[in-house]
Amino acid sequence: MSVLHFKARPWTVFDPANKEHRRWYNQFVTHGGWGQCPYRFIVPEDHGDLITMCQRALVRYYVEHEFGKKPRQTVRFQKRR
Repeated sequence: MSVLHFKARPWTVFDPANKEHRRWYNQFVTHGGWGQCPYRFIVPEDHGDLITMCQRALVRYYVEHEFGKKPRQTVRFQKRR
């Protein structure tokens, strides 16, 4: 095994619920590169590329966070006597 495998950044799955992952994505958007990121994010085969995967995951996370499942309120009417 090469020494580069020991020195390389660890692979991880991008998790939009992880505040640190969101912060590194923000750094990428701000500076235009992953140079300072301590991780290498895994891209599943069903996604095109890393950026698109991160964007879709973040949109899903924030939409669910803001408009997540709320208990449905039912209105009960009382019969008049």
